[in-house]
This record gives sequence, C-alpha cells and structure tokens, in this order.
Amino acid sequence: MKKITLFLICALSTMITAQAQEETKTEYNHWSIEVMGGLNKPTRPYTDLYYSPTFGAWNADLGVRYMINEKFGFKLNAGYNNINEGDDVPEFQTQYYHASLQGVVNLGNLFKFRDWTNTFNLLGHGGVGLAQMRLDEDAFYSDEEDYMTVFTVGLTPQVRLGNHFAIVGDLSIYGNVNQDYTWDGNTETPNRGFDGMLVNASIGFQVYLGKSEKHADWVDNSEETELRNQLDSIQGRVADLESDLMDEDQDGVPNYLDREPNTMNGVAVDSKGVAVDKNNNGIPDEIESSLDERYTSKAEFEKEGGSGSMGIKKLLNDGYVNVYFQFNSDKPETYSFEAINYLVRYMHENPSANADLVGYADELGNAEYNKQLSERRAKRVYDIIVASGIDESRLSYRGEGIDDSVDKSSSDARQLVRRVTFKLK
Repeated sequence: MKKITLFLICALSTMITAQAQEETKTEYNHWSIEVMGGLNKPTRPYTDLYYSPTFGAWNADLGVRYMINEKFGFKLNAGYNNINEGDDVPEFQTQYYHASLQGVVNLGNLFKFRDWTNTFNLLGHGGVGLAQMRLDEDAFYSDEEDYMTVFTVGLTPQVRLGNHFAIVGDLSIYGNVNQDYTWDGNTETPNRGFDGMLVNASIGFQVYLGKSEKHADWVDNSEETELRNQLDSIQGRVADLESDLMDEDQDGVPNYLDREPNTMNGVAVDSKGVAVDKNNNGIPDEIESSLDERYTSKAEFEKEGGSGSMGIKKLLNDGYVNVYFQFNSDKPETYSFEAINYLVRYMHENPSANADLVGYADELGNAEYNKQLSERRAKRVYDIIVASGIDESRLSYRGEGIDDSVDKSSSDARQLVRRVTFKLK
C-alpha cells in the first residue's frame, strides 16, 4: 500500500512540477549600463619614426546593452581615446571618437559557466560604427578631420558583486576603414582596407536595470537546465515523501502521521502512533509488567517502611526507581520523569542528602561509544535535577558503560538496562 501511495504522489508531483515550469521560466532583467576606462595602443599607421607607447594615454567608454534572451543581445557603445607619442619621438596628441552598434553573445551561458559558477561570466561582442579622428594642432594635416568606418570585436569578463552590479574588464580591437591619416597626423594613408588598428584595455562596472532578481547574464533557461531543475525538484519531493513514509520507531505508523515518533519498538500503538496506555499512567501497557519487575510491590514497600524517607531511600538505592532511555538516546522516556521527581522530592526533604547518578547502556554498539553514551545519560539527568532546584554540589554523575546482565537478544530486556540509577549518600 505504501509503494502504491508513493507512486501516485510522485506521479502527481511530476505533472504539477512540469506544468509549473512550462508556464513560467526564470524572469530576468534585460537592460544594463556599462562605464569603463583604461589604456590604449594604436598599432598602425604611423609616420616613420613615430609610434605610441604600449598601452599608454587613456580611453573612456559608455555602453547601453539590451539582452534579447540569456544568450544574445546588442549594445550601443560610444568611446573616446586620447593618443600620444612614445619615448624619444616628436610630441603629438590625437583625439579619437567612436560609436558603434554591436551584437553581444553570453559566452558564459553558451559554455555552461552556470554549471560551476554564478560569480564569473564572459561576454563576447562585435559590430560596426563610425569614428572621427581629430589631429594635433602641430600635425601636418592638423586642419583636416578624418571620418571613417570602424569595425570592433572584443571580450568582456564579468565578476558579479550582486543582483544589480558587476565589475567588468574589456579587451577590444578596433579596425578603421578609410582612415586618411596616420595616428600622428603627419602622413596621408593610401586607404586600402583596414588602414588603422587600435587596441583598448579597460576596466569598469555594469549596472543592471529592472525589477527582477537577476539579469540575463546570470540565468540559464536552456531546455537542458530546465530538465535538470525539474529532475532536482522531483528528486527533492521524492526524498521528502520517502522521509514522511519512513517509520523510524517501527510501530506501523509513518512519520508524517506519527504523533509519538519515538515509541519503543514492539509496543502497541493506535492509528496516530501513540502507545496504548489504557490506565493513563504514562507507561505503555505492554512494558508495564516488565517495569514492575524493577519496582517493588505495594505490600513490600509498606513492609520496608516505604511510607517514610527511609523507604524511599531504599527504593532509590536498590534500583527500584530508574530513569529509562530509548536506544542510542540520552533523552529520558516521558514516564521516567516521575523517577527523577522521586529523587528531587527526597533531596528537598533531606537537605543533607547527596546523590550519585550512574548511567548505563545496552550491549549493542562499540564499548567506548556506549561508555560515552552512558555518561551523557547521567549528565542529562544531572542537569534536570539541578534545574529542579537541587544544588549541584550535592550531586555527582558518571557513566558505567555497558550493562550485560540481561539477554542481549531481547529488545525488552535491553530496554531495562538503558537507564540511570541513583545512589544516595
């Protein structure tokens, strides 16, 4: 029956999850603004003996980008370059302005960066535009303005600092068509193809615009990713269902219906997983007889003078009153708090009395581990008694480890040795 129920619930969860993910994909922002600046290197053309330093002077760029989806988009870019001479050549200063429309490719999504990082990404861009070169007033062709077509291509690494902000770098190459003059402005060029070449290396930041949590740069709505997300969701649901349908205390009632999930193994329970206790004394009926073997009868109690402190002391010292625990647990059974109360009441009535708390464990498991477990049990009872108002100086505790006095194969018998006993002094 459990397997059929699990199958039906999984099938329903699968249909609901598939429908939800078909109707809604991850929403994201499309627009961004980028501001960058850095150094430049014009490579050609120059008049003989002229040149520019390797990545000298400076450049500035402003871009507005729109991503059509998480993989492709376009941007408008405008920039300025200040170009000057290298060492040991006549001075010159050329100003270069450019604007272009570029396509953008999210290489991070194409190459599955999202599978291993949500912090680093890489964009590729390229396009065409117009450029103008203004020459130095001391140049031979200083009175001329040089207009040209510019083609550009570049790479932009990104480091995400938040949902709306990223630090970026950029390396771009610009190729000028019909550049009439050299970068220094002293020679006319032959206008053959890409007359001028320029490299910009920049760093800056991007601001993502929009109300969604993420920008297209950082999401992946590919079919493969959707299927993986669906599978992860289904696996998570199945894991939750398996956990709910588990029966950790083996009482026949699954965890999600079990109001008492730590019932002693083998004890009869009702449909809600609560141990049957018809006389409402806090002790499951099926182990009451076993516990009676550890407690004295009423007649014996009265015979031993049980109505007074001496009788209670004998019960405590002789092991008739104990605190019991579940397997591999240092949390006392609910019904055992009455045993702790016996000791607390006795010590309140006898201020000079001291008590030693001794913990035990059954034979299952490693001896060293059981030694530690027995001490934890004694310490837990010690803490409860101190919290009940008994001064800690009147108490001591220790763990004796395994009690092998019962049949190891009997679960009921092992329950009786998972305990803390009291020794009054």
